[in-house]
Amino acid sequence: MVSGNIFLVGPMGAGKSTVGRQLAKALGRDFYDSDKEIEKRTGVSISWIFEMEGEEGFRIREQKVIDDLTKLKDIVLATGGGAVLSDDNRRALRSRGNVVYLSASAEQLFRRTSKDKTRPLLQTDDPKQQIVELLDERDPLYKNVADIELRTGDQSIQHAVAEVIKQLENVGQ
Repeated sequence: MVSGNIFLVGPMGAGKSTVGRQLAKALGRDFYDSDKEIEKRTGVSISWIFEMEGEEGFRIREQKVIDDLTKLKDIVLATGGGAVLSDDNRRALRSRGNVVYLSASAEQLFRRTSKDKTRPLLQTDDPKQQIVELLDERDPLYKNVADIELRTGDQSIQHAVAEVIKQLENVGQ
């Protein structure tokens, strides 16, 4: 049986929210998405926060939400792609639960996010190159904070959820 909190990290488009929601359902737990929680608390979109406060303003809000949410018990939390940039976030995630890194290739991430206009960091002339650069910067941080890594390729969500549960059961051994 998987005990404790489960925190999902990884780049945008890796499936954190989708897998997280199904994982929480399978384990009978509450699901939280840190970006959605920020929007709920502020009453505005992530894009609006980026536009008005910049990435720095957003990261301050994100850190507070992640600190609050990681203190809850027996939850599944999907974090934003850049949450691992903060030392405080990495410390909270590592010390308060099991961290799962959902990874995917830059090509897959681009395919999954190319139509999504709500991602501020991809509103650029070359979003694919931006994904490559973000992955280069963040991949070591994801790996550093994670207890397990699961590559989300072309398998079904159900398969990914089952694999996460199986690997988490082994972490506790």
